[in-house]
Amino acid sequence: MTHALLEPRLRLGDLLVDRGHMTNDQLELALIEQADSHGTKLLGEVIMEREWCSEDQLLECLAVEFGVPHVRLDKYMFDPKVFDTIPREFIEKHTVLPLFKVCNILTIAVAEPTNVFLLDELAEIARCEIQIAIASGKDIRRMVQTYMPNTRVFVIDDIIDDAAGDAVELIEEQIEDIGATLGADIADESPIIRLVNYIVYHAVKAGASDIHIEPTERQLRVRYRVDGSLYQALDPPVHLAPAVSSRIKIMASLDISERRLPQDGRIHVVMESRSIDLRVSTLPMPIGEKIVIRILDNSSVNLSLQELGFSADIHEEFEAGLTAPNGIALVTGPTGSGKSTTLYAALNSVATIEKNVCTVEDPVEFHLDLINQFQTNEKIGLTFATVLRSLLRQDPDIIMVGEIRDHDTASIAIKAALTGHLVFSTLHTNDACSTVTRLIDMGVEGYLLGSALNMVLAQRLCRRVCAKCKTTYEPPKPMQQEMDRMGLVCDEYVRGKGCKRCRHTGYSGRIAIHELLVMDQGLRALIARNPTTADIQDYAKEIGMVTLRYDGLRKVREGVTTLEEVFRTSDASWIPKSKAARQEAAEALR
Repeated sequence: MTHALLEPRLRLGDLLVDRGHMTNDQLELALIEQADSHGTKLLGEVIMEREWCSEDQLLECLAVEFGVPHVRLDKYMFDPKVFDTIPREFIEKHTVLPLFKVCNILTIAVAEPTNVFLLDELAEIARCEIQIAIASGKDIRRMVQTYMPNTRVFVIDDIIDDAAGDAVELIEEQIEDIGATLGADIADESPIIRLVNYIVYHAVKAGASDIHIEPTERQLRVRYRVDGSLYQALDPPVHLAPAVSSRIKIMASLDISERRLPQDGRIHVVMESRSIDLRVSTLPMPIGEKIVIRILDNSSVNLSLQELGFSADIHEEFEAGLTAPNGIALVTGPTGSGKSTTLYAALNSVATIEKNVCTVEDPVEFHLDLINQFQTNEKIGLTFATVLRSLLRQDPDIIMVGEIRDHDTASIAIKAALTGHLVFSTLHTNDACSTVTRLIDMGVEGYLLGSALNMVLAQRLCRRVCAKCKTTYEPPKPMQQEMDRMGLVCDEYVRGKGCKRCRHTGYSGRIAIHELLVMDQGLRALIARNPTTADIQDYAKEIGMVTLRYDGLRKVREGVTTLEEVFRTSDASWIPKSKAARQEAAEALR
C-alpha cells in the first residue's frame, strides 16, 4: 500500500517556454504573481488565469515535470469494475477517477499531482499501490457524471455479458407467452434495471421531454426529444428489447404478458430529491414493442406568465381576459406546443384562497397549490363529461378542462361558462381562427359559442438560439423578404454555430410564439351565424390580429430565435395593423 513520491524532474515554467507555449517575459510575470500570493496560488493556476497557454499544454508539461502519463479521458476506455474501489463521495470531493488495476497497482487520474497527502489517502482507501496519471479536472468531473450517474453504475458491456446467454436467444425464438415470461425474468436482473435507470436518468439530465425506445432489426434504438427535436442517445443490442420492455412495464404496473395490444401506464420516481412522473405508452410493432415515455418534471416547468415568452401586447390582452367573471378561454395548438404549461400558468395567476379552482385532467400532470385537481378514468366510466357534471355541483368559480375532445365535453363546458363560471381548456387546432369552426363541427351551436367564448390563444414552440455560441449570419433572401413584407426591420440576424452545450445544434431551450383572438361584439355576431374559417380569418385580418408568423418574426428581430425556426413552425399570414388601427377597425366593425 505504497506509492512513489512525486518529485519534479524539470521545472514547469522552463518546459512551457522551451516548448514555445509562453514567453520568458510571461514566465517572469507569472513567477512574480505567484510569489505575491504567498503560496496560495500554484504557478499553473496563475498561467491558466492569464490564459497564456491551453489546459492541454499545461497538463502535458506537468506530466513531463513529474514523470507521469497525461491521459485524454474522452478517448479512454474505462474498466468500470474499478469504480467501486474508491467511494463516490471521495471521487467527487478530490476530483480523481480510478482507471484500471493490474497486479495490485491501481492507476488513478488526478487533476493535482503534487498533493502527496491525497495519494496517501487513496492508497489507504484502495488498500493497494497507487500509480497516477494527470487529467483535466473538467474531464474527470464529466466522466464521473457519464459513467457513474447514480449510486449504481450502468455498464453496457456488463449488461451484454449478463443477458447474452441462452435465455435471451430463447426470448427471440419462442412464442409470445414464453418470451414474456423470460423477459420478466431477465428484467429482474440488475444490469437491465441499471440500463433502464441509466436511460431515464440521462434523459432527465439532458432536459428531454420524451424518451423513444424502438426495436429495429439490428439494434434497440433509444432517442431523446430535447427542445422539440429527437436525437439518438444510445443503441443497446436488440436482444435486450424484451427485457427492457418488461422492466418498464413492471415499473408502470402494466401486463408484461400482453404484447399484442397497446398499453398506457405511469411511473413515479424520485431523482436527486425531486419528484418526477413518467407517462408510459407501449405500441406493438412487427419486431417488438415501441415504448414512449413522457417526462413530467415539475421542477423544470415555468408557471409564471411573465416568463413564458409573451410579447408585451399579447401578454396584456391575455392577462386582461383572465380577469373575466365568466366565459371560456382556450389555448390551442398541436401536441407538444406547450398548451398545458400556458394553461397551468394561467391558473396559477388567478388561483387565490377566495376562489374555488377545479381541474379535470387525464392525467393530472402537475400538482398545484390552492387548486382541486380531478383525474378521469375512462375504464370505470369516469369521463371528462361525467366529472364535469359532478364538478358543477361542487360550487366552482374557475374550471379547467384538460382537453375538449367531444361534443359532450364541449357542451357542458359551454353551459358552465354561460352559468357564471370561468372555464379554461385546450383544443388541438392549427390556429386561433379554426378553433371556432372546430367547435361548431363538434356540434356546439354557433349562438351559444358566440356568447360563451372569450378568447382563443394559439401557440407554437420555437427553439431558442444558443446563448453560448450565438453569432451573426445572413439568412436566405426569401426569408428576409418576409421580414420586409411584414414591415419589420432587423439590423442583424443571429443563430448558433454549434457547441457542446447545445449538442452542436445551435439551439438551447424553447420559446413560444402566439396569436390571440379576442371576442368583440362583431365577432360574437359573426360566430352566431356559423361562419367558415375563412370568414373568421377575414374578420381577424380587419381588426389586425397579430399572427403566429408575425409574433415569431418579432422574436427573430429580438435575437431570440431564427428565421428558419419561425418558418418551420408557422404559416404565411397577413400583415397585422398597428394597435391604433386595430382599435379603429374594431369600432368601425361594431
